[in-house]
Formats: sequence, C-alpha cells, structure tokens
Amino acid sequence: MAYRKLGVKSAHRRAMLRNMTTSLLKEGQIETTVTRAKEVRSTAEKMITLGKKGDLHARRQALAYIKEEDVVRKVFDELASKYADRQGGYTRIIKTGARQGDGAPLAIIELV
Repeated sequence: MAYRKLGVKSAHRRAMLRNMTTSLLKEGQIETTVTRAKEVRSTAEKMITLGKKGDLHARRQALAYIKEEDVVRKVFDELASKYADRQGGYTRIIKTGARQGDGAPLAIIELV
C-alpha cells in the first residue's frame, strides 16, 4: 500500500496532511499521533527537497501544496540553505506516550 488511510475520507486526508505539513514547516515541530507523523514526514521532506532545488518550477509546485506564501518563502530561503549539505532525513519523530482519552500513541515530529 502506498499510503495510510488514517480513518478519514480522501479529501479530508489530503487537507489534513497539507495543514499539518504547513504547520510543521512554519513552527518547526508539532505533536500528533505516530501514524500521522509518519505520513507528514514524507510530504514535509518533499517540500524541503523542492526548496533545495530552488527554481521557479519547484516554487510553483510547493505553492500548489502549501497555500501560505510566507511558509514557502521560509522553505526556499531559510530551510533550503540550512539543509543544503544534507541528503535527506530532515525530520525526527519522537514517541511521547499515549493520549489520555483513547490511548492513541502520540509523537512529536520536528525538523532536525
């Protein structure tokens, strides 16, 4: 299977991953469930890779996924130069325990 369904419809899943990726790139770290963190990791790393390319086509591809222009600007200006010598692995997932209400395993995903 190519992706996790996360228990939601496809449009909800797409919107949720876009928002979580945007929040991760804006804030630097977010707390979510482990499975959602693993899904967000792939999209966030793709956006940083686009930022490292740095051309107009890559910027438009990033803007098609991330709707906030200031976050795209941050990816292309700050994060691309920060990870210029790194060949991937821009995020880290740290497991933090279980959620109080339903016992779902939680994790913090952060930029390295």
